[in-house]
Amino acid sequence: MTNFLVLYDACVLYPVPLRDLLMNLAITDLYRAKWTNEIHDEWINGILSNRSDLDRKFLERTRDKMDMSVRDCLVVGYQYLIPTLILPDADDRHVLAAAIHSSSSVIVTYNLKDFPKDIISQYGIEAQHPDEFLINLIDLSAELVCLAVNRHCASLKNPPKTLEEYFSTLKKQSLSNFIGKLGEFTKLL
Repeated sequence: MTNFLVLYDACVLYPVPLRDLLMNLAITDLYRAKWTNEIHDEWINGILSNRSDLDRKFLERTRDKMDMSVRDCLVVGYQYLIPTLILPDADDRHVLAAAIHSSSSVIVTYNLKDFPKDIISQYGIEAQHPDEFLINLIDLSAELVCLAVNRHCASLKNPPKTLEEYFSTLKKQSLSNFIGKLGEFTKLL
């Protein structure tokens, strides 16, 4: 198992297509994915605030499946660090605290401005946009990334998607550079 630890911010767990891709990547053991129950609460509440037609219990089952699919994913015992941290948005301190406590090297987030480099680098942590993170993963192992992409695309049943439709969905998640980089590995897709 790798020692490369990565913490997912709530904003990359909702949208669903990105969360599902990140989960498929997490089970490759290319890195060790981490999150907290507080991060779970954030993405679940985010979905429910936009989708009142969804049932909380359904989303909680998704949370439970995530926790069961990725070994040692939940970070606990980090709360003591929260009051000691200063970030532009105090509501994000729990994310940095969990990253520090779990010895994560990367926080995957769309909200880069909320995790200034000069602050988080003091803890040996880097914030990466999901597009940058996914490109870096391709550089680590294009084969494992393509395997996860193939598995994720094949799992889509309602409706099924062609690879082109799947890429279109990922582009809507601001992953254009990742899609472009995947194009270099069409023989693996």
